[in-house]
Amino acid sequence: MSLFESESEDRQNEEQVRYLQANSRELNIVFGYPNNTIKTSRYNVFNFLPLNLFEQFQRLANAYFLILLFLQLIPQISSLAWYTTVIPLLVVLSITAVKDAIDDMKRHQNDNQVNNRSVMVVMNGRIKEDKWMNIQVGDIIKLKNNQSVTADVLLLSSSEPYGLTYIETAELDGETNLKVKQAISVTSNLEDNLGLLSAFDGKVKCESPNNKLDKFTGILTYKGKNYLLNHDKLLLRGCVIRNTDWCYGLVIYTGPDTKLMQNCGKSTFKRTHMDHLLNVLVLWIFLFLGSMCFILAIGHGIWEHKKGYYFQSFLPWKKYVSSSVASAILIFWSYFIILNTMVPISLYVSVEIIRLGNSCYINWDRKMFYAPKNTPARARTTTLNEELGQVKYVFSDKTGTLTQNIMVFNKCSINGIFYGGVYKNEQNVDVSDEREKVDFSYNKLADPKFSFYDKTLVEAVKTGDRWVHLFFLSLSLCHTVMSEEKVEGNLVYQAQSPDEGALVTAARNFGFVFCSRTSETIMVVEMGETKVYQLLAILDFNNVRKRMSVIVRTPEDRVMLFCKGADTILCQLLHPSCRSLRDVTMEHLDDFAVEGLRTLMVAYRELDNAFFQAWSKRHSEACLSLENREDKISDVYEEIEKDLMLLGATAIEDKLQDGVPETIATLNKAKIKIWVLTGDKQETAVNIAYACNIFEDEMDGMFIVEGKNDETIRQELRSARDKMKPEALLESDPVNIYLTTKPQMSFRLPEEVPNGNYGLIINGCSLAYALEGNLELELLRTACMCKGVICCRMTPLQKAQVVELVKRYKKVVTLAIGDGANDVSMIKAAHIGVGISGQEGMQAMLNSDYAFSQFHYLQRLLLVHGRWSYNRMCKFLSYFFYKNFAFTLVHFWYAFFSGFSAQTVYDTWFITFYNLVYTCLPVLGLSLFDQIALDTTYWTIISHIFTWGSLGFYFCILFFLYSDGLCLMFPNVFQFLGVARNTLNLPQIWLSIVLSVVLCILPVIGYQFFKPLFWPANVDKIIDRIHQCTRPLLPLPKRTKLKHASTRRSAYAFSHKQGFGALITSGKTMKSKVFKKKQLSF
Repeated sequence: MSLFESESEDRQNEEQVRYLQANSRELNIVFGYPNNTIKTSRYNVFNFLPLNLFEQFQRLANAYFLILLFLQLIPQISSLAWYTTVIPLLVVLSITAVKDAIDDMKRHQNDNQVNNRSVMVVMNGRIKEDKWMNIQVGDIIKLKNNQSVTADVLLLSSSEPYGLTYIETAELDGETNLKVKQAISVTSNLEDNLGLLSAFDGKVKCESPNNKLDKFTGILTYKGKNYLLNHDKLLLRGCVIRNTDWCYGLVIYTGPDTKLMQNCGKSTFKRTHMDHLLNVLVLWIFLFLGSMCFILAIGHGIWEHKKGYYFQSFLPWKKYVSSSVASAILIFWSYFIILNTMVPISLYVSVEIIRLGNSCYINWDRKMFYAPKNTPARARTTTLNEELGQVKYVFSDKTGTLTQNIMVFNKCSINGIFYGGVYKNEQNVDVSDEREKVDFSYNKLADPKFSFYDKTLVEAVKTGDRWVHLFFLSLSLCHTVMSEEKVEGNLVYQAQSPDEGALVTAARNFGFVFCSRTSETIMVVEMGETKVYQLLAILDFNNVRKRMSVIVRTPEDRVMLFCKGADTILCQLLHPSCRSLRDVTMEHLDDFAVEGLRTLMVAYRELDNAFFQAWSKRHSEACLSLENREDKISDVYEEIEKDLMLLGATAIEDKLQDGVPETIATLNKAKIKIWVLTGDKQETAVNIAYACNIFEDEMDGMFIVEGKNDETIRQELRSARDKMKPEALLESDPVNIYLTTKPQMSFRLPEEVPNGNYGLIINGCSLAYALEGNLELELLRTACMCKGVICCRMTPLQKAQVVELVKRYKKVVTLAIGDGANDVSMIKAAHIGVGISGQEGMQAMLNSDYAFSQFHYLQRLLLVHGRWSYNRMCKFLSYFFYKNFAFTLVHFWYAFFSGFSAQTVYDTWFITFYNLVYTCLPVLGLSLFDQIALDTTYWTIISHIFTWGSLGFYFCILFFLYSDGLCLMFPNVFQFLGVARNTLNLPQIWLSIVLSVVLCILPVIGYQFFKPLFWPANVDKIIDRIHQCTRPLLPLPKRTKLKHASTRRSAYAFSHKQGFGALITSGKTMKSKVFKKKQLSF
């Protein structure tokens, strides 16, 4: 106990090591660990008003009007009533506050929904149901199948043998394949005995909370013994329990300390470039206003000195005015108040209304509505719409964002025959054009969701083709998939890799159904006949071997080895007699690679029984070796994996989301660069990059950065830059000169144009070095010259660092898009964050600024809504400042005719309503309904409503304010009885109005007429070309992709992790050692 108490004192400043004890809340509370409540909201009831006002007064205009309000309260200088400023200011602050409150209430609702989920807690020998937010460090909780993990917990026991628990980590790392965790043996014996679990008093010493998803170290002390803890013993918050009835866990990290929340990053208040521009404009206008007031004050001082001093009997000075200089100082502040309409507070009201309207357009856009999930697009913020139209860099996750995270068995080559192409009139056609699927109704165990379109393969299976049967038998045996039969006849496969699941499902549909396994057998239903194969050995995958093999004894007592793996490896292991078949198969693999499919070869070997027995003895000796065990096992594997007979090759499609290639091609045309930041393997990510049009076969070069130290990486980056732009390495290069002369000063990197199209690939290990201070500019300069960039094996923190690097040195708008919790940090780091509401949970969507269901909606978000919002805002600001300068400069001109006396031309109510009411409708109509693509040469109904409606509204208020009733009721406030009626009866007034309108719009009409003729913009050229095209364009010839020996093949074999082989053969996955054969009907 003393150890824990002393460590509690050391932890007051910063937690270095975490200490806790199971089932001891009293002890753990001493350390001040947070409870399991999460908070993504920004405000609460107590801090909303001060914090929101503080954020709003960061806008210079709001602060300016607050100062103006205080000035108006000084009677010596006030020339306008105080309410002319306070009313608009309150309206602006209220509207913005209500909008921010609504946004934050939605965050509170989402937080409450998560925090109030229920979980089972072990307390005093009983199971108690409690809320997630009440869970504390040291509690023992019970989790059930398909339930999300409540906090980061140490696995104690489970319903599976040896304390195994299967989980899905899609919300953490984007991977939907099955993973396995195992409790340590001393706690797995606790099983579900509530008495033993309640009495468990183990103490844990572990690392402090951090954001490393794949690392955890600690020590469990129990009954005087220490047990090492690692990542394989920890269930992280956000995981989902799969294929496990129940499990118990000890809570290690809660709430904000969990690795899921540690990767969420800090929520920051995002401000657009338009907001910064407005602040700059306000500052310049403020200086211009001050200079005008200074000029008018000097004029007043001169006038008072020369004339006013001698007319004091008619225009007496106030008592507090002692001289013309004192009068000029007071007049300066009077004009400061009068001319305040140069920066109208209604500007910000209108900006918020426009942003709200543009956000509603996104929410209402039917073209961004995903019908299969009934999910519309959502603008979760209203402040970033115009920023969408300025995006230059898009940082995208891969799995679940570009892809559907669904692997589909697409094509195959068996014994030199190509299967999977769809033919019509002896011509190969796209599957999308020929949707007649193969009928698998003859197979009762077929997966109804599986689709295949080449009937010749089914016919080959039905006719008993020996090679086809052997090919699918190998797929049904050579894997580490685990099956589960939840409903009789309904098999569910739990695969370590989605690729393996796709291959086993394909074999299942073609009549070779993998049903179940034990540590010693595999049950397969072959064309309706149940067979049991004796599993002799599994030669599992690893990153060096790039292949996997199984050795089985068939029911006919034949010993067979089945192998699948990378073609670059298996080609070297084939029997010489397979040379011609290998050449044909390699051609098919080239075709598969051109289509961006994930490929691998399949082969087999029949073994002599005596040879196998001798090999098995050597294999056992290697496994028991204490020195160089891995090398010895690898050598033994190579002894038997040779002289293989080639069966064929498979091609799996890592299915892209609909419209992804077309979307990326369109964004590239818009000069938007796409960088893929993924935690996936390099080969997989590169294949997807080619399939998505990020990379192309016709690119001028591809650079791979894979150095393990600073100097190697620097050389690789400079070598790439030397090829793209040789002069970039010269000392005379402007960027190099700046870095040499001012290395410590921050600056913006200019755009550097390469001499062709290039791609860059870099892995997470090399990126860790490249992101250091002395290499980050080398990385950025090289990457920004490339058409596409792929960053592989990245941690969530590295994703955010890459985004921050671009933001720091490039004057561009960045957008990050992802769908998993591992993408949250980069979504928060970018100027704009987009969440895909897909297969990987809700974390990315809840932390995003915009959310939708499909990647291809990004094109419409940026190029339609973003461009419209930006153009509308630009037109709005131009019109708004124009009309306010025109209104305010009248006072400046009038000062020369009124002795610089701060006398207003307009009455107080006209000044108050000018921006807030009179002139707001036309500019709001333009800013809410203007569409760039709408080429109209006439007024629409909206134009008429807002223009004539604004004028009608003006006259209605005018007659109301100058009506007899108001003047009689409030004579001190409304002093212009009958002015409007009498003035409008004068023909001179109407002539002045007509001439003013004509003179104002004539230059605009002239400019709009001559601009397309003499200074045409790109839009004008495009519209003119569209008008000239009176006939439809001929279809462009379809580009034929060059066939080549691709280095992108076998991504599946390269990307596969260490498999479940050792786990399966150990028997730990089995609930019973006795194999019970189940008769399955076909």
